[in-house]
Amino acid sequence: MDTGLESIFIEMIRAFVRAAHVNQPDIPADSASSDDSQDIRLASQGDGDAYRRLIERHQDHVARILWRFSRDRRVHEELVQDVFVESYLSLGRYRGTAPFEHWLTRIATRVGYRYWKEKARRRKTEPLDLQAWDKATEADSVAQSLEPDQAAELLHRVFERLAPRDRLVLTLRYLDQCDVVETARRTGWTKTMVKVQTLRARNRLRKLLEQVGTEWIE
Repeated sequence: MDTGLESIFIEMIRAFVRAAHVNQPDIPADSASSDDSQDIRLASQGDGDAYRRLIERHQDHVARILWRFSRDRRVHEELVQDVFVESYLSLGRYRGTAPFEHWLTRIATRVGYRYWKEKARRRKTEPLDLQAWDKATEADSVAQSLEPDQAAELLHRVFERLAPRDRLVLTLRYLDQCDVVETARRTGWTKTMVKVQTLRARNRLRKLLEQVGTEWIE
């Protein structure tokens, strides 16, 4: 596919992701794997319909991952588009040794992490709402006073004050509940690096919470 046609196709990918429904019906894993192999082969040959089917099949999974990285719906949509554009441009490097969904997960993690790093360079994060944090840390108040969306937003704001690398490992280990092996697979780090980075990130989070007058609960 020449550069001009490739650019047009990339714009088609972006348009389709914008228009498609995020919530797709569940597809049995064996069926998805078989269909993926065929559609990846066809998409690599320039078949736009085949790549559209890959997007339909995996968009919900990618969207869930990227919601951890931005709760701004416009930014979130752009990040999802970026994942499918990047995966399309990298199809030639996909060897099929792991499920396509796993490969997309790693790309989505990389795209989200890159967004965090770019955002950290552009501007400082907004100050933490100390009143909201005090309310959240009072005994039994999380369950009784904060709605789930409010708690999630507050946690997002706290994590936003961390360095992107710390934020990434804490998000994967504690929010997504990934073990060391899965975290290493998503980030491309070694298992030893994951363990070290987790410890360092926990210590930095502890110091951050101490700055706002709260205690780290083990």
